[in-house]
Amino acid sequence: MKKINLKMAAAAMICGAFLFSSCIGSFGLHNRLVNWNQNIGNKFVNELVYLACNIIPVYGVCYLADALVINSIEFWSGSNPMASVRDIKKVQGENGNYLVETLENGYSITKEGDETISMELIYDKDQNTWNVVADGVNTELVRLNNDGTAQMTLPNGENLTVTLDAQGVADARLAVMTDMYYVCR
Repeated sequence: MKKINLKMAAAAMICGAFLFSSCIGSFGLHNRLVNWNQNIGNKFVNELVYLACNIIPVYGVCYLADALVINSIEFWSGSNPMASVRDIKKVQGENGNYLVETLENGYSITKEGDETISMELIYDKDQNTWNVVADGVNTELVRLNNDGTAQMTLPNGENLTVTLDAQGVADARLAVMTDMYYVCR
């Protein structure tokens, strides 16, 4: 048996790492299946569904479809074919559950069981703003400035400019909470 040269093996592994690297892909289909499974119910129900999806090879088929087809399409086209699938998450709030749907340019939020209570958070790329749309009324929430600051309109109508860092978030939180205190009194 020939003795393998350690330096030669290390050089071959390093060259292989550079030559054979590829786009792994985002595994969108498999990740959606896992996300769905994690949000079905409590941990016991989630585990039972997980086991069932492994006995009937749902996880394996999704992973294989991602690895061979969907990630290849994503690699060659530059876009993820799973991105066009609606993504809706259930969020528990103080006043009940809300459905948050990811849109192309923001989010749609609807109270579960009462579609009359809804709003959209929309990003306007041309204006570089985040807006809330409720009952057909479009209101600017935040304007992102090119100098690394953001301008907010407080509930009392006052404008606040903050930096886009931890201190700016703390300043915005303090201003909003103080303003809400005076509005609610």
